[in-house]
Amino acid sequence: MKKKIMRRVLSSTLVFVLMTVMLTGCRFGFASDPDDPNEEKREVPIDTSTDTFEYDSSLNGTNITLLNSKAEIQVALEKMGAEFEKKSGVHVEVMPVTDGDSPYTKVVSLYNSGTPPTASILDTTDVIALAKEKALDLSDEPWTAEAEGYLTEVNGKIYSFPLCVEGRGIIYNKAVIEEALGEEFDPYAITTLDEFVELLDRLVEAGIKKPVSMAKEDWSLGAHHLQYIYETYNGTSEGAQEIIEKIKDGKMDLTTYSRLSQFLDMFDVLKKYNVAKGDPLGADYDEMAIDLADGKTAFWFNGNWAWPNISEAGADEEDEYGFLPYFLNNDRNDFVNQQIQASPSKQVMLDGQIASEKEQAAAKEFLNWIVFSEIGQQMLVKTCNIIPPFQNNPYEPSDPLSADIYEKVHAGKAFNASAIVPNDHWAVLGAAMQKYLADRSDREELTETIQTYWDEQE
Repeated sequence: MKKKIMRRVLSSTLVFVLMTVMLTGCRFGFASDPDDPNEEKREVPIDTSTDTFEYDSSLNGTNITLLNSKAEIQVALEKMGAEFEKKSGVHVEVMPVTDGDSPYTKVVSLYNSGTPPTASILDTTDVIALAKEKALDLSDEPWTAEAEGYLTEVNGKIYSFPLCVEGRGIIYNKAVIEEALGEEFDPYAITTLDEFVELLDRLVEAGIKKPVSMAKEDWSLGAHHLQYIYETYNGTSEGAQEIIEKIKDGKMDLTTYSRLSQFLDMFDVLKKYNVAKGDPLGADYDEMAIDLADGKTAFWFNGNWAWPNISEAGADEEDEYGFLPYFLNNDRNDFVNQQIQASPSKQVMLDGQIASEKEQAAAKEFLNWIVFSEIGQQMLVKTCNIIPPFQNNPYEPSDPLSADIYEKVHAGKAFNASAIVPNDHWAVLGAAMQKYLADRSDREELTETIQTYWDEQE
C-alpha cells in the first residue's frame, strides 16, 4: 500500500469515461472503458449448482425489456439477464440510458412513442411522478416482505422494486492518514465537526497541505451536498418531505433553519481544505480518485458508487477505505455526527399501461428471481456489486466502500432518508452552490436563492 500512496501514475492507458445516470434527482455515473485492452477484468464466480426457484414454464419464450439508468452495471445486468434466460426461457434485453439523456426523459419519450420498456430502473422521484398513470401495482409481490424499510409508497401502494442501497459521506483512505500521522486511525473516534477540523489540521501539519477533494459538478453540490438540509431534519424520508413542505409554504424561515447554517459550517470546512481551493470550479473528477488513492488527499466527499474510479486509480479491495459522517455540529449525540446517509437509490418500475399480461408476469418473475433464487441473490451482490436491500440475501459486497456501508446499515450507523425533490433541483441549486464554492456569493445570497427556488414550486 505504501508504494501506492507514494507513487502518482497518469498513464495514457488509464481511461475514464463519464457516463450519466441518476440519483435522487441528480445525474452522475462513471465506469471504465469496456474496450480498454489494458483493463484487468476480474470475474467473481457464481455458484449455479443450487437452484430451488420455481419457474413458470408458461413464460418460456417471452421477451421483456429493462431500461437501465445505472451505467456501471450495464454489463452485469446483461449477464444476469442471460443467466435468468437459461433458467426461465425469458429473454431480458437491457437497454442503457444513453449519455446526455436523463432516465425520466428517456422513459417518457418511449411512452410517447408507444414502446415503453417492460421494466425501468429509475430514481424514486421519477417513480413517484409516473406511478399513478404508468406503473404496475406491486403491493402484493412476495419480495415486499424482504425489503422492510426500503419500500416507497405512492398513495398507499408499492409501484417499485428497490434495487440497491447506496450511501454517501466523507470517504477516507485509512492508510494515508496513518502514514501521515504515524499512528492508528479510528474513524469512529471522530464524532464532531471540531474533531474533524482538528484531524484536518494535524494532516496539514504532517505534510498533506490540502487533505480534502471537492467535486465541482452541480449534481454533487446540488443533490449530494445540499440535500443534507432536508434529509437531516430528522433522518427520515418523511421528515425530509415535511421540511420541504414547510420551506415551500413559508412556514420555515431558512435564515433561522439550524440545519442550513450547520450544513454551511461543514461545507465551509471542506472548502477551506479543498485541494482545488485555488480553482474549485476547475477541479477534475477523475483526478480526485487518483489523489485519494495516491495520498495527495485523505478525504473525498462522495458515495460508494465512486469505488470503480478509486479502483481504476490503483486501489485494491483489500485496502481500507470507508466513510465518515457529514459532520454538522459539535453535539456527539446528534445522529448526523454518528451515522452516514444510506437509502434505496434506484427503483425498478414495471409498465402497467402497454405491456401484455405475459410480459408483466415475466418481469415480476425476474424481480422475484433476484430476491429468492440462490443465483439471483449472488449475482445482485457479486456480479452487480450492489448492496442488497433485501434482508434474506446472505451475501455481502466485496469493495471496501460498499462493505463499509453494508456494515453501518446493519450496525445502525446509517440513516435512511431520501429527499424527493423536483427534477431540476440539482441543476438550479447546484449552480447556486457552485457560486458559493467559488466564493462568488455569500450565505445570504445562497439562502435567498434556495428560498426563491422553493417559492416557485407549486
